[in-house]
Amino acid sequence: MYSVLAVIHLLICAFLIFIVLIQSSKGAELGAAFGGSNQTLFGGRGAATFMNKLTTVVAVTFMLTSLFLAVLAVKKGSIMPESVPAAREVPALPIPDAASGPVEERAVAPEQTAPAVPGQEAPVGSAE
Repeated sequence: MYSVLAVIHLLICAFLIFIVLIQSSKGAELGAAFGGSNQTLFGGRGAATFMNKLTTVVAVTFMLTSLFLAVLAVKKGSIMPESVPAAREVPALPIPDAASGPVEERAVAPEQTAPAVPGQEAPVGSAE
């Protein structure tokens, strides 16, 4: 239903553009009103032609199909999935307790230190 209405809406849109483009321009009347023409600015446009009536009908149809598409889109729901996938579980690191033994026996990352040279000590007062 939604796809059929969307195709009809696009056809009406193209037809409305075509109808508006083939009509004669009325912009000269408005410009001539400021130049001293005897035309009235917003009134006295005469009888509505067939093209004007057709434009009105197609424009109203365009608005109605737009409204129906909006209502159907709301009823259709979101394009996002309803359930969010569960996050990957990362294995937790074991928490050491007092019963697990001394700190040296536990698996702890070694500290990064400079290798010691056997038989030499760092001089006193030097900052490392």
